[in-house]
Amino acid sequence: MSTPEERLAELGLTLPEVVKPLAAYVPAVRTGNYVYTSGQLPMVDGKLGLTGKVGAEVDPDQAKEQARICALNALAAVASVAGDLSQIVRVVKVVGFVASAPEFTGQPHVVNGASELLGEVLGDAGRHARSAVGVAALPLGACVEVELIAEVR
Repeated sequence: MSTPEERLAELGLTLPEVVKPLAAYVPAVRTGNYVYTSGQLPMVDGKLGLTGKVGAEVDPDQAKEQARICALNALAAVASVAGDLSQIVRVVKVVGFVASAPEFTGQPHVVNGASELLGEVLGDAGRHARSAVGVAALPLGACVEVELIAEVR
C-alpha cells in the first residue's frame, strides 16, 4: 500500500510549504490526537489564484479546483505539526466557505474539490463529515476557503 505522499506524487502533486498566516494566528494547532487547521486559502507560491464570487465572476468548476488547492494547503498545515501525512488516522471534519453570488446554491459542488482530494490522497482516512457554507466575502477576495480537523497518531 502506498503512502499519502506517494499518492500525491501519483496525482502529480507535492506537499507545498505551509502558507504563512495573514494575521495573528497559526496555520495549525495540535491538541492531543487532533490537529485543527486555520482556514486555508487557495494560495500557490504566495499568490491567490482566483478572486471573486462563485456564480458571478468565478465558475463553479474553477472554484472546485481552488478548493483542491485549499485542501492541499490544509494537508501541509497538518503535516507541519504531526510530522507527515502518514500520521493522519482520519480527517474528521471539513468546513468549506464559498464566496457566493446571492443566487448561487452550489456550495457542496465547490467544496467537493477539497473532499475528493482528501479521499484520493488518504483513502478511507480521508472520508469526513462536512459543511459547505456560502458567505458574502472571504479574505483577499478569495472564492473559497477550507479548514479541517484531523485525528493523528
